[in-house]
Amino acid sequence: MLLKEYRICMPLTVEEYRIGQLYMISKHSHEQSDRGEGVEVVQNEPYEDPNYGNGQLTEKRVYLNSKLPSWARAVVPRIFYVTEKAWNYYPYTITEYTCSFLPKFSIHIETKYEDNKGSNDSIFDKEAKDLEREVCFIDIACDEIPERYYKESEDPKHFKSQKTGRGLLKEGWRDTQQPIMCSYKLVTVKFEVWGLQTRVEQFVHKVVRDILLIGHRQAFAWVDEWYDMTMDEVREFERATQEATNKKIGIFPPTISISNISLPSSTRSAPSSAPSTPLSTDAPEFLAVPKDRPRKKSAPETLTLPDPEKKTL
Repeated sequence: MLLKEYRICMPLTVEEYRIGQLYMISKHSHEQSDRGEGVEVVQNEPYEDPNYGNGQLTEKRVYLNSKLPSWARAVVPRIFYVTEKAWNYYPYTITEYTCSFLPKFSIHIETKYEDNKGSNDSIFDKEAKDLEREVCFIDIACDEIPERYYKESEDPKHFKSQKTGRGLLKEGWRDTQQPIMCSYKLVTVKFEVWGLQTRVEQFVHKVVRDILLIGHRQAFAWVDEWYDMTMDEVREFERATQEATNKKIGIFPPTISISNISLPSSTRSAPSSAPSTPLSTDAPEFLAVPKDRPRKKSAPETLTLPDPEKKTL
């Protein structure tokens, strides 16, 4: 198990980001989906928890297939998906990801939002008081993202909101920006396979970090699209977009039957606090075949046949 705490500041208030988060997740999922690929919404409905009160329960299936890197396509089933289950009790959310063919793999994310610049060092003391964790700040303006996901229109250094006047974030913006909020995310990655656990968990954290960076950049870059929305309006946008996304994906071969199992209300999984996973097409270094590996010789390089004219009588 590898535990890290990510802190992502935004030039918004916690109340503003409540709308922006829902809008960003829906729009991002729709943009990333195509027939047979993307995010299928299985369940999205109000949910009440005895401890956290009223919230929203969401279940999604992130279908990957051809988006998998080539080294992974060789070892995974053709019909492959990641299940995202989410409980959103804003400003507290829980999100869990599990894999359809790797029962020993999971990602658990607990998120809390506060109106500060990431200065609360004890926000997760109740959840992980005695667990050692690394704290990682993510800067939406200055941290580099993978080149294939870069868009100038979504770059906070170049974007300025027409409705709020916020933007053109420069180095050190977190010390001067008002308003400012922080998404605190406690991320636990488990891959309980001996010999690969540490390296796979480190690789997954790198992917998670990229997802968080891209998603929060988009939430701010799209602020003029969602800023005037009410909660009812963004829920309607979410419903319409999810319906369009499911149609866009299409559904899969009817030979596969999946049973829906109702879980007790005390069982918790995860909220929609992160967009679908962008995947690299390159194999992580620990799974790459060494380039200098000597070739095994199981036969001679050349085969010499006897000359029939020299055959001994």
